[in-house]
Amino acid sequence: MPVDAEQAWKDLQRIRVPQERVYDEYERSVSGGRGMTYGTAALMWVFLAAVGMDLPQWGVGLFVAAYVGLLGVLVVMSSRRNRMQLHHTRCTGRMWAAFGAAGVLVGGTIVLADRLTEALAPIYAGPVQATAGVAVYLLCLGPANRWAADSVRSGGEPAAGRGAGR
Repeated sequence: MPVDAEQAWKDLQRIRVPQERVYDEYERSVSGGRGMTYGTAALMWVFLAAVGMDLPQWGVGLFVAAYVGLLGVLVVMSSRRNRMQLHHTRCTGRMWAAFGAAGVLVGGTIVLADRLTEALAPIYAGPVQATAGVAVYLLCLGPANRWAADSVRSGGEPAAGRGAGR
């Protein structure tokens, strides 16, 4: 049976274009937007600045509880606002790698800033540590999200294996 190449191409495009739109929408919604990013960064800065000021143990516990509670509120607000839910969200290895690398990078920055600001008074050391940690968080968040979200579109395969037609 002969195959009409032009009709086959049209059929493929009719299938592929809606799928690409789904992935485009997923990539747009993956980060929660700028408000979520800057809200999380501001909350992180306040938490790190307060914890860096040598609070008593009960004060640190209070700040940890407030921080976790407010992060939970941000997550709930973001999930209610998200218009799109994929049927099966795939947590690829890239997503876990990006999450782990960001945790190591931001945590390492906080520890390094703590070591470098030991000579400063706690009132100055806390904001310096918080600023350094949040700066690294904001600098690595965008590229990490794009890299991890691309793995959902490609099915996790390497970019070289996708072919020249994409």
